[in-house]
Amino acid sequence: MIDWFVERMDSFHDQTAFVWHDAKYSYGQFCESVRQWSDRLDSLGVTSGQVIAVQGNTSPSCCALIVALALRRGIVVPLASVTEALIPDYLATAGARAVVVLADDGGYSYRECAAQPTHELVEELRRRDHAGLILFSSGSSGKSKACLLDFDRLFDKVRKPRAAFVTLVFLLLDHIGGINTLINVLGQGGTVVTIDDRSAEAVCGAIERWRVQLLPTSPTFLKMLLIADAHQRFDLSSLSLITYGTEVMPLATLTALHQALPGARLKQTYGLSEVGILPTRSRADDSLWLKLGDEGFEHKIVDGILWLRTPGAMLGYLNAPSPFDAEGWFNTQDKVEVDGDSIRILGRDSEMINVGGSKVHPVEIENVILQAANIRDVTVSGRANPVTGSVVVATVALREPEPVDVLRQRLGRFCRERLEPFKVPALFKIATEALHSSRFKKKRAQIEA
Repeated sequence: MIDWFVERMDSFHDQTAFVWHDAKYSYGQFCESVRQWSDRLDSLGVTSGQVIAVQGNTSPSCCALIVALALRRGIVVPLASVTEALIPDYLATAGARAVVVLADDGGYSYRECAAQPTHELVEELRRRDHAGLILFSSGSSGKSKACLLDFDRLFDKVRKPRAAFVTLVFLLLDHIGGINTLINVLGQGGTVVTIDDRSAEAVCGAIERWRVQLLPTSPTFLKMLLIADAHQRFDLSSLSLITYGTEVMPLATLTALHQALPGARLKQTYGLSEVGILPTRSRADDSLWLKLGDEGFEHKIVDGILWLRTPGAMLGYLNAPSPFDAEGWFNTQDKVEVDGDSIRILGRDSEMINVGGSKVHPVEIENVILQAANIRDVTVSGRANPVTGSVVVATVALREPEPVDVLRQRLGRFCRERLEPFKVPALFKIATEALHSSRFKKKRAQIEA
């Protein structure tokens, strides 16, 4: 039960819970919104154990609805970054009874869905009499998987009082990082600052205006912030902590960020929908080495791959076989290096490129190319080759237009001076679309090579 969570928020009654559309909403107002949604859910006939999809931005009303559903032990399916074409498939996979669509002006619509067979994992959660959460993976490595989590366990993680921050919620509510941030901020009496526009200028403008202290985001966005020089046009001195995760951070980006914002502590996070967010500690602000905490987690390295085990792991996938072994271990598929009690994440093992029997890490090559002139972004992938098995292909986004022949010659020379021969890209391509998804995560597997 999460009644304690609402009682704690009630104790912060007059403090600011949300900044939404440049207006402040107190904890008292937010808790009243939770109660109003509870009344609406009663009138709509929504009961314990039902799967309800919630489509909307990170507004106070949307977040209040999610809390209200969790209070009655419903199973919530947040849909924030899903394209309209995929929504019917997501609703069917989740077995949603209904979908609530929230408008930014506070209005909403309620639509019941076609009946679907109930998944055995959903039945198991109902037997526990716990709230549930269904999150869909980004699909960057194939079809999106539907992860069923015990929502009560996510709330339980914030029972211990911690520091309260004014936090800009950058990651969306259908991402484990976005949900985790929301619950942590509200559970500690902090302030959730929301934005409609996730451009570097809009984010930095919100940080300056609302004196944001904590920014949880992705390496891709931080790279965009630096390229846009937005940190030089806005006062970001209130930032005390920037956390980054969801993908591998390029060392060049981390070094530049550390130099650009010396007053902010930089912390690498690590988490997956399947197991949640691990406690971590970065070796230094400008280091990619981190130590994984053991509070509720176990980890081991098998053949260079990180495995995790935790009682708080998801129940399983609704549309794929269980990824856990007989002892409850989860293969993250992340390749890592080990140095004492610290690890450095190299990237997904499935993304490694086999060139003539030698493994090539895309991130290593991307780190080199990002140091070249006129490069705004780069994604490295592989292309099948009958002789070597694969060759390396680099797709680059430019700061300024450049003839492709000139670009290829220049980057070829640049890489040959800094990389072993088998790591030098055989082809350089100019990107014709964004190299990141709506979740600001690289679309490496989706780039045609």
